[in-house]
Amino acid sequence: MMHAGPLNLITDVAGLMVGNAQDHEIKSGVTVLTSDKPFTSAVHVMGGAPGTRETDLLAPENTVQEVDALVLSGGSAMGLSAASGVVDALRAGGRGFAVGNQRVPVVPAAILFDLINGGDKEWGQNPYVELGKSALGDARTSFLLGSIGAGTGATTAILKGGLGSASVVLPSGHTVGALVAVNALGSATVADTRHFWAAPFEMGGEFGGVGPAHSFDSSVIPTTKIGPTQNTTIAIVATDATLTQAQAKRMATAAHDGMARALVPSHTPMDGDLVFAATTNAREMQDSAYDTLLIGHAAATCLARAIARGVHSAKPEPGDPLPCWSQLPI
Repeated sequence: MMHAGPLNLITDVAGLMVGNAQDHEIKSGVTVLTSDKPFTSAVHVMGGAPGTRETDLLAPENTVQEVDALVLSGGSAMGLSAASGVVDALRAGGRGFAVGNQRVPVVPAAILFDLINGGDKEWGQNPYVELGKSALGDARTSFLLGSIGAGTGATTAILKGGLGSASVVLPSGHTVGALVAVNALGSATVADTRHFWAAPFEMGGEFGGVGPAHSFDSSVIPTTKIGPTQNTTIAIVATDATLTQAQAKRMATAAHDGMARALVPSHTPMDGDLVFAATTNAREMQDSAYDTLLIGHAAATCLARAIARGVHSAKPEPGDPLPCWSQLPI
């Protein structure tokens, strides 16, 4: 049997920390995953409109196998500057890939589009560098969900999105977790009901406990956002299992199944749907083939649950263009 970790957060993977920073005036923010030491990372992109930084170096055939942090940010292309803030802060702390007497922090990043969400985007100076620094400085094992960090200004087709996380402990003793900023073209709920698409995977009423919808009409075209460039769900899945970078990428690939289970539609030409993978390599696998399979399944399940938790936890703010799940009629 699998069960949620003690925090039911990605930080149940020992050694990982998450920091958040947000500006509710602009309705945007940044989320950073980091650790006290570098960790193996990979990435898999399935959306048609991604926005990324330093993802090429995560290919298994390339030289750098470990990173110092991963960044999820709002702000579209401007939000990629959040990684610069994280890099500056890490370098000041002596972190980074050693090149002679220099340190070069390795910080891949992905962004979502939250520029048309009711916030004031007429900033004079790009705010994401400082938000990135602040998010790194906030890194801890326990953190809030919903309208925080990269999920601050996130939306779905009919509801506010948000920052979500979940974890699971496998029979082998390995821990798997997910962290996601839900800003999808599609919907996390079935039509205009309170029922989440991810309901079959819910653990312990973690996103309302209302269960699956009794029925839905699969012939109906699902509701989506009107605009073609207002989307993208970006995520991180993590484990403590000893994985190569290639195996970590397979975990990220499998995790996309969870995105498809929780968001309808997903992986569209107008989404930049992306999953980073991270592993601390702290716990050996006894059966490499079977454990790798189960870790991928757990990553997908955790990501589906994390998506629902992010939407479920969103809080109403002045100027919101969409309601929150908590405001739906019972």
